[in-house]
Amino acid sequence: MIPDMERSLTEDALLGGRVRLLQPARGYRVAVDAVLLAAAVDAAPGQRILDLGAGVGAVGLCLTARLAGCSVVGIELQEALAALAERNANLNGMADRVRTVVQDLANPLPADLGRFHHVVTNPPYLAAAVADPSPDPSKALATVESSADLARWLAVATAAAEPAGTLLVIHRSDRLDEIIGHLGSLGWGDVTVKRLPPAARILVRARRADRLTRHDVPPLTLHRPDGRYTDEAEAILRHAGALAF
Repeated sequence: MIPDMERSLTEDALLGGRVRLLQPARGYRVAVDAVLLAAAVDAAPGQRILDLGAGVGAVGLCLTARLAGCSVVGIELQEALAALAERNANLNGMADRVRTVVQDLANPLPADLGRFHHVVTNPPYLAAAVADPSPDPSKALATVESSADLARWLAVATAAAEPAGTLLVIHRSDRLDEIIGHLGSLGWGDVTVKRLPPAARILVRARRADRLTRHDVPPLTLHRPDGRYTDEAEAILRHAGALAF
């Protein structure tokens, strides 16, 4: 239970209770996007993963709950959310494998972080020019581009990835062409797209290649017509299954 002094927080569960998550009761709250992004990472033991825009740490916690032997560094702009991410790592007994660094992506990442086998990111979905930001400042920062736009997020991800590394992005499907354009200019030539109907979301996996090639793979349908999750979605969201490309 959360103490009375922390009534501004809730304690929630992900992956069928495998992950416990403290998060603000109001403002931006973790959605299934974080779980789906974590499920799409195919990491081997000993590999390092970077999570850009870590929030309260949901992606990193889901990754380490599912994959043995990997470690995750989260980057988060908001100090209060980064502090919660650190608490969540301790709450789940994962502090030795998951840590969070406070950093504005408008600036270079600390050099001592090194490079990563996989970089994952769930950037703010809305460009500042077209957004109607939430009156909640924390939610606005999480959902609307601010000091770093989408191009900058992807450039930071590129600089942090090993030459043979993988980049995974979850975003709005109406920004897919923009994402692929940025990836191509950054040297991510091998791009695979997986749609997530009925949500207007896409997962994009990129690997470096000399020539830009886009592959569209079968979608993952999240909901049945009655609104319940499909069996495939349940396997990922509740049973910690992998999201295969």
